[in-house]
Amino acid sequence: MIVGILSDTHGSLPANWWHYFDEVDEIWHAGDVGDMQVVRELSARKPLRAVYGNVDGQDIRSQFPESLLFSCAGLTIWMIHIGAYPPRYTPEIRALLDVYHPDVFICGHSHILKIVPDPARKLLHINPGAAGMQGWHHVRTAVKLYLQPGKIEKAEVVEWPRTVIKK
Repeated sequence: MIVGILSDTHGSLPANWWHYFDEVDEIWHAGDVGDMQVVRELSARKPLRAVYGNVDGQDIRSQFPESLLFSCAGLTIWMIHIGAYPPRYTPEIRALLDVYHPDVFICGHSHILKIVPDPARKLLHINPGAAGMQGWHHVRTAVKLYLQPGKIEKAEVVEWPRTVIKK
């Protein structure tokens, strides 16, 4: 299974984004979607799992939860918009990680792409960075995650220039 992971689109998808995700089975969005048009465009292409972020309005909050815990390819996935990084999780996130025991923990918010193993919690932490235009980042990023039953095969970074806009 191949998953495309986005965050922080803030209402704007990169031009020509689709050809990078044409092989994915699902798209996961880690919050700050920004506009229902992004939801419509993503979900028209592939099944979409998403959480809302701090900038999302009631339209997106009414459709998606703040936090999403689910199983995929025999792995436990937990996705939330604001999650921090290992080992410096907030006390609230640390407590939930200890309850959920995810294999993969996905968050957005920082606009900083990071794929970091957390050996203390035996998980892979993924922040796909920001695929949108709003923010200080210079490159728009996303992640493709390749899963085999019960294991993560690899993660691949996708990048777009920040100057290209598609709404």
